[in-house]
Amino acid sequence: MDVIQKIAAQLAVAETQVNAAVTLLDAGATVPFIARYRKEVTGGLDDIQLRLLEERLIYLRELNTRRATILESIAAQKKLTPALEHAIKEAETKTRLEDLYLPYKPKRRTKAQIAREAGLEPLADTILNNRNCTPEQEATTYINADKSINDIHTALEGARQIIMERIAEDADLVSTLRERIWQKGIIHAVVAKGKEVEAGKFKDYFDYQEAINKIPSHRALALFRGRNENLLSVNLLPGADEKEEHLLCSQIVARHIQVTDTQQAADAWLAECARFAWKVKLFTRIDLDLKQRLRESAETEAIKVFANNLKDLLLAAPAGAKVTLGLDPGIRTGVKLAIVDATGKLLATDTLYPHAPRNQWDAAIATLARLIQQYNVTLVSIGNGTGSRETDQMVADLMQRHKDLQFKKIIVSEAGASVYSASELASREFPELDVSLRGAISIARRLQDPLAELVKIEPKAIGVGQYQHDVNQVQLTRELNTVVEDCVNAVGVDVNTASAELLKQVSGLSDTISYNIVAFRDAEGAFINRQQLKKVPRLGPKAYEQAAGFLRIMHGDNPLDASAVHPEAYPVIQDIVRQTGKPITEIIGKSAFLQSLNAADYTNEHFGLPTVTDILQELEKPGRDPRPEFKSATFKAGIEKITDLEVGMRLEGVVTNVANFGAFVDIGVHQDGLIHISHLADTFVKDPRDIVKTGEMVHVKVIEVDVARKRIALSMKKESDAQKNAPTHQAKRTVNKQTRKVPVATTQATGSMADALAKAFKK
Repeated sequence: MDVIQKIAAQLAVAETQVNAAVTLLDAGATVPFIARYRKEVTGGLDDIQLRLLEERLIYLRELNTRRATILESIAAQKKLTPALEHAIKEAETKTRLEDLYLPYKPKRRTKAQIAREAGLEPLADTILNNRNCTPEQEATTYINADKSINDIHTALEGARQIIMERIAEDADLVSTLRERIWQKGIIHAVVAKGKEVEAGKFKDYFDYQEAINKIPSHRALALFRGRNENLLSVNLLPGADEKEEHLLCSQIVARHIQVTDTQQAADAWLAECARFAWKVKLFTRIDLDLKQRLRESAETEAIKVFANNLKDLLLAAPAGAKVTLGLDPGIRTGVKLAIVDATGKLLATDTLYPHAPRNQWDAAIATLARLIQQYNVTLVSIGNGTGSRETDQMVADLMQRHKDLQFKKIIVSEAGASVYSASELASREFPELDVSLRGAISIARRLQDPLAELVKIEPKAIGVGQYQHDVNQVQLTRELNTVVEDCVNAVGVDVNTASAELLKQVSGLSDTISYNIVAFRDAEGAFINRQQLKKVPRLGPKAYEQAAGFLRIMHGDNPLDASAVHPEAYPVIQDIVRQTGKPITEIIGKSAFLQSLNAADYTNEHFGLPTVTDILQELEKPGRDPRPEFKSATFKAGIEKITDLEVGMRLEGVVTNVANFGAFVDIGVHQDGLIHISHLADTFVKDPRDIVKTGEMVHVKVIEVDVARKRIALSMKKESDAQKNAPTHQAKRTVNKQTRKVPVATTQATGSMADALAKAFKK
């Protein structure tokens, strides 16, 4: 089955759809462009399907490249049999491929290889093929001092190493045992000796057990971090009954080499080989494989959570094009201030010192009042870092003293503001400005339009992921960049106000083209239509095709340029104008009229029903923003630090992060509280994101406060006894050796073979 067929089967779509999408991707088309403007070509594949298709395409092509390399390597060794070639060609995963290649993979000199060089392979073959032979007697003929085989024991040990290596390199056996341990294995963690105090943050894992295939991603990553910091010891047990499972796996290995009883002379010796092969070779390898599988699975899930949080944050409601004052709180270093106009252009900066040690409270308020009045500020954006609540109090005092000033104050996340401040981009944008003041600009702009400002910051610095530094950084970067691209193109970009950093996220636009657009705009003035984009250096036909539909030109000479309708589809609208006799100005925004039209009447050989339907919907609300309406939370007065909290308090907060086990909420005390998944609603919740999104305002109840560990438990349940069964912050799913065991499916041993293996296992 080729790549196209496999992807079609996995997505449950037609091969023609997959083939069309792959052709477009290979030609340089982006997923946002294909999903929005090539629905007829792909049969309506949406962006989610296309992203999965793209991911599988990369994986399967890498698999095929590796497959070709392996076939070439084995063929060069003259060991490629028809059966092996067929197995390699049928391998559907990289793991299976590497299992098949292992016996032929160039490796360092092993004990088995040394034994072969000493001429002991015939001895191993004899014992395997003639069970009636006596191994000790056969070994006498292989004693050879010149080859360092001085006795029977040395000869048999060499034969054992050869047999063990063959067993450990049998792809089918390895696969069977690996999957068995994945289903039955237990991860057991204990605190490193003498590290109890240092490992305090991993207290929940000091004596922890859980089925390996049940461990949630956040707990798995916590375990691996604890191990990497040498604070935890993390071991894999083959099953709840460790000794029993080792015995059963040894039996599986023995049966694989056809040791079914101990009546024949060689069987007892081979049973011992099977036990050694399991404990020394197979289990050691499977231990590494499954821990890696657990890590990769946890990383994939963590990256998915991070991506979802980033998407919610980027698509958070914008406060809009309003004059905004940004405050970057500080205590001793002062509160940095920046005012930007409705387009984000910097108007003024200053530094206030309302807090200790200067305590210039009244002077700071006077300065704020003057600036707010001078620049007609309507929004005050306060960063949520150190000094945030004190600064918020100052602004509240200002509002009390100057009731004539009409503005609204909002506390926003300042995650990544310092990264932006010190970036090369910020240096180019504000070369003469102090680094600390650049942060205040970012805080102001991110309230106006979170998407436009946050794209300037490395996604990993925005702070909506867990264990983000522990996961595969290449995979993380690729996934987060994908999220940014999808969000920017879903919203669209005003080409006359967008920064180069925002423009480069638009489908088809590179860094160079984005900076060229800004330079052209600065030199020639605002764009008045999309056609002008073709004059931008390096913006060729392909880039124009990919980008034009996502670029908006507001108040230009063609009202369609402010919409998501692609210029290539303008003829459809011209046809509507011609057939209805109405000018375009009487069509745009007229819902009743547009809904009365039959989309099928305007289809042709170039534009099918999906495209025409999209066009009519877009004309109803041209350039509509998919983001929600802006709302803000108000933190309760007098609640400034964790010690101010009391169980039972009801507060407003803002969701800062969503994980698989719950959501973190900023309630204004410099320490986010956790709403465990069990307290997100009165009903069962499978995925926290079904209930809350990052950046969303929520109402919560305090149900637990642990000042020492800086942990706050919150609830969104409506029931009055929400405090009952309050969760611990690391839910423990432990397996207690005395009171609770994971059930183990046992295999009945056969006769004397079981007894022999049991005795061997006790050695």
